[in-house]
Amino acid sequence: MLGCTLIEFAMIPMQNAATVVLTIMTYRSKGHTSYSPYSYTQSIKIPSSTQADQTALKRTCPECKQLFSLPPFRVSRSGLDYNSFYTCIENKTDVYMRFLNSLKSAYPYIQTRRMVTTTQVVIPQAKRMTNGGTQNLDVWSIFTPANVPPDAINLGQGFMNWSPPSWILSESHAIMDTQVMANHYSHPRGRPRLLNAISKHYSPLFENIVARGEDLKSEEILATAGANCGMFAALTAYCEPGDEVICIEPYFDQYFASIHFQGAKPVFVPLHPPTGTGIKDGSEWTLDIKEFEAAFTEKTKVVIINTPHNPVGKVFTRRELEQIAEICIRKNVMVLADEVYDCLVYDGKEHVRIATLPGMWERTLTVSSGGKSFACTGWRVGWLIGPPALTAATLAAHSRIVFCTNSPMQEAVATGLELAPKHSFFADQLVAYTERRDILCSYFDQIGLSYTKPEGSYFVLVDISPIKVPEGYPITDTCKGRGKDFEFCWWLCQELKVVAIPPSEFYSNEHKEIGQRFARFAFCKDPELLHAAGKRLLKLKEYI
Repeated sequence: MLGCTLIEFAMIPMQNAATVVLTIMTYRSKGHTSYSPYSYTQSIKIPSSTQADQTALKRTCPECKQLFSLPPFRVSRSGLDYNSFYTCIENKTDVYMRFLNSLKSAYPYIQTRRMVTTTQVVIPQAKRMTNGGTQNLDVWSIFTPANVPPDAINLGQGFMNWSPPSWILSESHAIMDTQVMANHYSHPRGRPRLLNAISKHYSPLFENIVARGEDLKSEEILATAGANCGMFAALTAYCEPGDEVICIEPYFDQYFASIHFQGAKPVFVPLHPPTGTGIKDGSEWTLDIKEFEAAFTEKTKVVIINTPHNPVGKVFTRRELEQIAEICIRKNVMVLADEVYDCLVYDGKEHVRIATLPGMWERTLTVSSGGKSFACTGWRVGWLIGPPALTAATLAAHSRIVFCTNSPMQEAVATGLELAPKHSFFADQLVAYTERRDILCSYFDQIGLSYTKPEGSYFVLVDISPIKVPEGYPITDTCKGRGKDFEFCWWLCQELKVVAIPPSEFYSNEHKEIGQRFARFAFCKDPELLHAAGKRLLKLKEYI
């Protein structure tokens, strides 16, 4: 079968060379919008000292001898661009290979590496991979270091640019060097040392546990392969196909896929943003409790509550959580309390754990994160706290997903929890994050942009409504048609070289317009980097 082949590529300058990535995908017919299962991807390194970036792809089709109708690519002022063109190569991988080999013959300095080849075996994917758009290109794939200028400052993703404290690292290294079993399988519930450390740290923070007069028991704790995996395991344990899970928007995008993969349906209720301009407080984002209750049906199984909230920075008040709890009890649903930013609550704001409210312990799993607590997001250690009945079912699911959480990093996080009081770690960390928040916000004050000053977490939502992206600015196809926030964030990272995240990604289609007014900036970076980013952001004044 002859098909129309789209050849896409990107040129990404690096220190000493440029890399051109060719992806050859065959369409059923010219202009068809869905990829067929036939694809071939090749990366080509071109020495920057040559002019190959303008000539290497000006080739004739090896089958029909027809020249490509469009220039192969161009380099934009940002140093990164995409282009595409059609040709009529037959739908066979060997033809693709001959075509690519012809490039190598003509330009011997080109080095190629085969990345992906899919030819005649087509295995249908599970419907859950496409239902609800779970396979769509997400913001983390778009605003990745591979797609932005190499000297861009990343205030997009919520990872730190420093390591955990040396007293955690040194103790952890010693344990791995001296304790053989710290490098092997752990009990699926978690290593005893970590469970004990979690119990000692968190028991005083749960009012109901304090009231009963005894610490958290090991059967009330489950160590998980990151907070994400903990939530996924809980949803696996409790959601049947057709069940509904209520999420408050904006929501962490991982919730969406985790719900869909169970065959369940996410139901969304938005936080309403504050009106007017100026500095807003996280508490000014409000939940309409009537809208929240109206979202419940006989199929509702789980409610996800995120406080402190990502990306708004809202810390739900006791009264708000009491209203939510009353409905959850009356409707007899389970609550997943995502509290991974519980150690980052600013300005004396009270962090209330919904699990501690009357009638809620029995139906709540509280989710926490070692990565957020100790600046070690790559360690992938989280934990759940809740009644034995809920942790037991979740343990059964988690042990079938990953069996156990990685052992060395459990020991490392245990070290952090054990030694944190001695080093005044959490108090000092809160002071440092408060400083970082205020540094970043000071630049938005100078620019004159409205923003939400976070009560918790490490994100600032900035109202980008006044900013005018230059008309006709080339926006990558992956951002086109996805709202002003996507276009703004793409322009920002290419031109001002600061990466932010478009928050409409964290909304359902029904409510995306709420998020399109904003951009999310992370301040989990050292002060020097935040000042450097802030100085670049000051250029936004020219576009207001």
